[in-house]
Amino acid sequence: MIKSLCAAILMAACSMSAPASASAERCTVVTGPPPESAPPTSVNTLRQAYFCVLDNYYSGPAMDSKALLKSAFAAYTQDLMRRGADRPGLQLPELTGNRDTDWAAFAKVLGTGDVSALRAAITAMVAGLHDNHARAVRPTPSPEGGPTGTGIVGVSAQQGPQLDPAAKPPLFITRVLPGSPAAKADIRPGDIIVKANGIPPFIGDTVNQSIVQAFAAGTVTLTLKRPTTGRTRTVELREGPITRQPPAVTSKKLADGVAYIQLPGFFEGAADQVIAKLQDKPKAVVLDLRGNGGGSPREVTRLLGAFAHGKVTSYFCPLKGDCVPNRTDDSVPLLGARLVVLTDRGCASACEDFSAAVKDNGLGTLVGTRTAGAVSGPSDGYLLDDGSLLLLPKVRHLGPAREIIDTIGVPVDHHAPMTALDLATGRDPGLAKALTLL
Repeated sequence: MIKSLCAAILMAACSMSAPASASAERCTVVTGPPPESAPPTSVNTLRQAYFCVLDNYYSGPAMDSKALLKSAFAAYTQDLMRRGADRPGLQLPELTGNRDTDWAAFAKVLGTGDVSALRAAITAMVAGLHDNHARAVRPTPSPEGGPTGTGIVGVSAQQGPQLDPAAKPPLFITRVLPGSPAAKADIRPGDIIVKANGIPPFIGDTVNQSIVQAFAAGTVTLTLKRPTTGRTRTVELREGPITRQPPAVTSKKLADGVAYIQLPGFFEGAADQVIAKLQDKPKAVVLDLRGNGGGSPREVTRLLGAFAHGKVTSYFCPLKGDCVPNRTDDSVPLLGARLVVLTDRGCASACEDFSAAVKDNGLGTLVGTRTAGAVSGPSDGYLLDDGSLLLLPKVRHLGPAREIIDTIGVPVDHHAPMTALDLATGRDPGLAKALTLL
């Protein structure tokens, strides 16, 4: 569940082919999966990460390099302390602001370095950018026997790897994988999480981010309340084999020539899957993007091309210079259908790109709740010499009206949130509202 990082951000970078080895001098652009074997994390790996951020991140050339090294050093020493391995005399050297001179002084203090602490330093340095599309990632091979997990793959306040700070109680489960440990324990969408390992999900009306750690463990004890009966029970849930189906577009026909399409992500080929399901030219389309974590900007412009031509869909803006407009793919035949888009706080990244283009260009109506506000800019992948990746945006995303969507989200035209009781009883207030508009 929350343990997995933003899969949509990783999708583009991790699906490419990487060179057999990374340069010892600098990070290399990812062209495919990282090598299966690589040397351990070293001081040189941290050096690569430091210069990779300064050279390739959107605001890297204008950044205070001292702040990067400070974040790295703080995490390095904290990791040592947690393991009882702190060293006397390990102090951050004087930093001048000259990135090369400062790195030389920094590396001298580290000496040969500690592998675990160096990994913590790289992670913290990238996290210190406070960018929802910047990540330090260590790809791991699939476990023997296939993937494992609890099977709880969605909660109401989920927003990437954390909980939505704007969420209101209660926290409830939104998706459970069939045949998973959670499904076998009769855990269902709509079940309210009262506690996880004794931790309440809210303190008053404020979401408790520390509950995320409870789901990161292999075993979690959940206190659950079923909204249909009011019954409360406690379940010890252990990770076990799970089956994840590849993302796919699903559809059904509703009354009066309305087509309902559910699009879980803007994965490769997603736009053509949607368009193929609309070849009978329905008079109206309800496009469900709730829980859509994003994906490829190219899929966004292609799908928008089915609803309008000649429109600017967004802008990608470098640190210096002119913003570059993205436009509808006008090679796609127009459907000529009315459009209602269902969104929620799980609609992030490319999903927000699409939603903002629909709203700003008057292509349809948005129903549900405001989107996630997690669309800083598309990430490029960079390979370090230990086989880990840095995902760093080179540009900033703006909506078609040049508005900032990142951290804010796209507002809906009609507010129709899903409640725990709705999920438990099969009601869908968003879809019901959409049908009244068509």
